[in-house]
Parts: sequence; C-alpha cells; structure tokens
Amino acid sequence: MESQASANSGPQPSAPPPDGPDPLETAFQELCQEILAVRPAEDLAPLRQAFEFARECHSHQTRLSGEPYMMHPVAVARILAERRMDITCLCTALLHDVLEDSDATLDDIRKLFGEDVARCVNGVTKLSKIAHSSREIRQAESVRKMLLAMVEDIRVILVKLADRLHNLRTLSSLSRERQERIASETLELYCPIAHRLGMGRLRVELEDLAFQFLEPEAFESVTTSIESRRAANEEFLESIRRTVERKLSHEMIPARVVGRVKRPWSVYQKLKKQRIEIEQVYDLLGLRIITDSVRNCYAALGVIHNEWKPIPGRIKDFIAIPRPNLYQSLHTSVMGPRGISFEVQIRTEEMHRIAEEGIAAHWKYKEDRRGRAEDDQRVAWLRQLVEWQREMRDPGDFMSNLKVDLYPEEVYCFTPKGKVVVLPRDATPIDFAYAIHTDVGHTCTGAKVNGRMTPLRHSLRNGDIVEILTSNNASPSRDWLAFVKTARARNKIRHVINANEREKSIELGQKLLEREARRLGVALSRVTRAQMEAAASDYGYGKTEDLHAALGWGKVSPRQVLAKLAPESKEPEPSAPAAPPAQSPQEREALKDYVVQVKGFDDLLTYLAKCCNPIRGEPIVGYITRGKGVAVHSRTCANVTNLMYEAERRIDVEWARSGYKAFPVRLVVHTDHRTGMLYQLTQILSDDGINIRSVEAHDDETRVDAAVVEMTIEVRDKKQLERTVSAMRRLPGVRDIERVH
Repeated sequence: MESQASANSGPQPSAPPPDGPDPLETAFQELCQEILAVRPAEDLAPLRQAFEFARECHSHQTRLSGEPYMMHPVAVARILAERRMDITCLCTALLHDVLEDSDATLDDIRKLFGEDVARCVNGVTKLSKIAHSSREIRQAESVRKMLLAMVEDIRVILVKLADRLHNLRTLSSLSRERQERIASETLELYCPIAHRLGMGRLRVELEDLAFQFLEPEAFESVTTSIESRRAANEEFLESIRRTVERKLSHEMIPARVVGRVKRPWSVYQKLKKQRIEIEQVYDLLGLRIITDSVRNCYAALGVIHNEWKPIPGRIKDFIAIPRPNLYQSLHTSVMGPRGISFEVQIRTEEMHRIAEEGIAAHWKYKEDRRGRAEDDQRVAWLRQLVEWQREMRDPGDFMSNLKVDLYPEEVYCFTPKGKVVVLPRDATPIDFAYAIHTDVGHTCTGAKVNGRMTPLRHSLRNGDIVEILTSNNASPSRDWLAFVKTARARNKIRHVINANEREKSIELGQKLLEREARRLGVALSRVTRAQMEAAASDYGYGKTEDLHAALGWGKVSPRQVLAKLAPESKEPEPSAPAAPPAQSPQEREALKDYVVQVKGFDDLLTYLAKCCNPIRGEPIVGYITRGKGVAVHSRTCANVTNLMYEAERRIDVEWARSGYKAFPVRLVVHTDHRTGMLYQLTQILSDDGINIRSVEAHDDETRVDAAVVEMTIEVRDKKQLERTVSAMRRLPGVRDIERVH
C-alpha cells in the first residue's frame, strides 16, 4: 500500500497510549455498528480476530500525522462497510498492510483467516520487498500483480480503491514530492479503474482530492469560481427543480429531483481542454431526475424538451446503449431561463444505484462466493486486458498501454449486423477489425464506414456502421502502428511484424557474418555449433539465431563475433558492441556534445530525437538505428510506442552526470490580449538566465480578446522548465501553456 507508515524510511515507533478510551477500540466499535445496522445477523467474530491480529502487527507503528497506524486499516474498512461489502472484504481491509509492514507471512493469514482472505491480501500487497532496478519497474509489476488478482477476485481492487481514498484524505502529512506522485498515479490509474467498474461516487472524490494536491493553484482558482457563484447557482437550481417537479407531477410521472454543481476536477478538465471560461460550461449546473421505470425516463425527457430548448449535440442515450461499465442514463443539456444552460440526467432508482456504486452495488453476501463475478460485464474488459498484457515484458510499455486501455472516453460503433463494438476515442477501422477477431485484423485490406470506403486511419465516431474488407493474402502493415489506438490491435500487429522482422534480421545477420569472414579469411565451416553458442552466450543470447538477429539489427559487429570465433583473424575489435560511425565529421563532433550515455557502454554514439527533444531529467529510452547510432527519445514521445515494436532494438540510456548542455524547448502560451504580457513572460525567462531562441506573438483566431505567444527557449533540465512554466502560469491573464514537440 502507499501507506504513510511505509512512506518513511521505516515504521515509526508508537507513542504510549493516552489515558481514557482507546481510540482504536472506539473506531472498531463504530465499524461494527455500521455493519450491524445493515446486516443485524452478521457474525463479526472473524472481523474481531482480523482487527486484533493487525493491531498486534502494527503495534509499534504510527502514521506521519502521529496517530496509531492501525487507524488507517480501520478507516479503509469503514469506507468499504459504507458500500455494504462482505466480511471477507472487510477482513482484507484490516489486514491489507500486514504483509508489507510486518513480519507476518501469507501462510499465517491463510491459517488464521482462510484462503479467500489470504488471496485478497496477497493481491493488494505491493512488491516492495522484491528487488527491482527502479521504482517504475516495481510499480508496474505491482500493478500487473494487482490486475491478475482482480480477475480472480474483484474485492482486491475494491480494497485498493478504498485504501487509496483514505490515503488521499490524509495526504497532507507527506512531502510535496510524495503528494504529487501519489496524486498523479491516482488520476492516471485508479480513477480510470473506478470509472470502468462504474463506481462513480468514489471516483469523483478520488479525482477532486488528487486534483487538490497535484495542482493546488488551479484547484483553488476553480473552487473559488464555483463557490463565488454558489448562492446564485443554488437559487437557480431550486427554482428549476420546483418547475420540473410541477411539470412531472402534472404528467403523472413519479420522480424525485435533485440539483448538483459540477465537481472541480471535471470543471477544470473542460476549461483546460476547450479553453473556455467557466460561464461557457454547459453542464456546470445540473438536475438529476430519478423515476420508477425506463418508460418514464423517456417521458421525463419529453417533458424537459417541451419546457426548454435542447442544445444540439448534447443529447446522449446511455439507456439504449449502456456504457461498458453498465452505466445507464439519459443526458441532455438545455437552455434555461435567463439564458443559463444546465444538464439533466434521467434514470431509474436501479440505474442510479449502479451509477453511484458500480460493481459494489451488485455484491452478494454468500459465504461460498469467491468474488469472480463471471457474469459481470464490468470484469470482462479486465480479463481481456490481462490477456493482452501477459506477453508484454517491458514495464514501461505495460503501464503506457494500460493507461490507454483505461481511458474513460468511448466510441460506440456497429457491425453491419447491428452488434455494438466499444472502442476508445479516435479509434480506427483497424482497431475495430481487431476487436471483432484477430484474424479479421490480420487480413484487413480496407473498410467501409456508413457504406463509404474510408482510409484505415479514419477516426471512428459514435453511431458509425463499420464493415471490414479482408483478403487471405493480406498481412498487417508496420504503418498501422502509427495510428491504432487500442493495446489489443497494437500488440497483435507487433507480434506479426516482430516475427517477420526477426526472420529478416537472422538472414541478414548470417550474410553479414559470412561476408566479413570472407574478407578476413576466416572459414566459418570449421566453426562448430558449440563455438557459435558459446559466442552467443558471451553476448547474453541463448541461441545462435539470437546472435544472428543481433548482427542483423546492428547491435553487434560481425568483426567482434569473428574475433571470438577466430582470434587469429585480422582487425579484431574489442568485445563491447560497436556503434555505426557518424555520417560526417561534423555530425560525429556534434554527437560528442550530448549528455546522454548508454548504460554499460561509453563508446556508443547517441543523439536526441528531433520528434520530442528530451531534456535533462525526463525519463528517456534508447532505440538502436541503422547507421546513426542510438536515438534517444522521451518516454512520453508519441513515436516511442510505434518504434518499440522491435524489443531487441531497445537499449537502456541515462543522463550523464557531468557536462552542460542547453536543451531547446518550444512553448505555446495562450493569454489574454493585454499590454505588457510579452514583457512579463520574457522577464521571467531573463530572471532565470534562460536564453530565447525565437519568440512570436499574434492574435488567437479562435477567441476574442486572446493572444498566442510562441517561443523557443533553452533550458538546462526538466526542473528549470517546470519552474519557468509554473511562474508563467501564475501571471494574471495566462490561460494555458503547452510544450510542443
């Protein structure tokens, strides 16, 4: 767990208990009362046993806030009790940190609490006790382990989400760096998982708490804007609510109507994405109509549209076509009195319960239930995801593809027979083809969208009817990797291309070795298979074919291999892999200036990729090119995913510890159109000693009274860039800043 006890260098010694009631016992009793209020006949003996065991394990630990560490597991259990989870889940919550923070073993838990609890506790536990080369790899493997455990028992992720929620509620005790890391991980990973499981109420709280710690200034600005309008908004919503209740009653539609104001994180995302002011957010204010039947949902929609004009393009029917997480509701935005727009959501009581609690709303409290939920559609996507990710070895690829698959926005398309296919936003016909079947994707030659031929890179839209054209002689193209959106399509394409490229590289490697042997007068016919395998082993390859492939890819020089096979041959080279020479003396000289080195080697030529221009401090990855050395990309570069389908070409690189270099960065600053803005921006750069290569300011064609400042600056590292951007964002009138690659 990302616990505040484990956030320090080690567990903190517990302070002596004060006189008076035991706060831990009091908290546990409150937990028990909450459970019994819902299930009076529940046997709480296993819960008491789990509480005492965990209390003993954490007896010498405190949180950074100073309270006993055991208060955290009890708080996590209470979050789950509010969602009416079963005793197995609640016991897991109480025990979820004992494997990580104490000497207790999985066998201890299995003997005391049974197989179900042991499996769940093991699934929730991070891999912190296993050595990995970096925190990123450890995190990726922990997430992979958690996802696999989720497939077996969904209670694993429910406990993890509750744990993360309580950690965010108490995050103020951690350092700023830890706050930002945990908040960022929450938004990128746990919020999308909560969304895919349909747990709307928990997700929005996670988002707002993470937003508060990740971007405190933006959070304060958005919250202040919302609060400054709260009185007027509540008055408006109350007026609208009474009108809607009166109209529905007149039509004899039973319903309860509640008002709501959009949450800060959701408002911020819309402001940032659309570059609009808060007054232009159509769904800032909203009503929720909860009625008794699907028929009355549509009847209520008619009442709303009869009273107020609907805003075109803002009507969504998630009842007829539910989201993959089983969310159902009717959405519409209308123009209300005084020209104020608001959103209306219409659903039944059952739909509302599912929208708020998701998979937790369907939980059964049978003792023989293991929690697999085979019939639950929300878990089907997870099983597919785990299946696609099993063969993905690289932790960075695993995490980046996982975040794509968790992306919450969907597009609903149809096959010609009417089957619904759900894909991520901007998905293409290739993604559609692989979603139907792997063989359909492999043999795809074209696509018809709504009866018309379209390019394979065409972005699909809601409601498109897609027909895939196939040919038995077709095969995936490497170019597809540049535009496919789903991990399933990308992995299947890579698999075919890898197999083809490997065959070509093995053949090329054999020819290169034979040609070099002829030039040096070495008779390869006298080299035994054992000698070849020994040479392959020296380079870290298990088979001769792997060595030939490395030769074909340019990772190993033929002369190096021959120097091992026939030491008496002329012009032997050292055993370290050699890099191709630069194309010119000027290029060779330029390459020396870069401050990136290949891990384990000091003589391989490297250059920074022009597509992303990574700067010192950013996570980077190397890619072996033919003839130019090692290209160094930022891990966030859009081209990395497309290039790295050949895993053998990936190579670890790192920023050198010494050497100064100025890195060019292009920024686009969106501002108000006012006097002195350009001066203030350049003054910030001047104060930090940042050179400006170029700067251009012009009117923003998309907005009135707005301007755009485009500049290319030179920074020393990522920290200096972040400091500069942060200072610019604090200037009055700066609306947004983009780094352009």
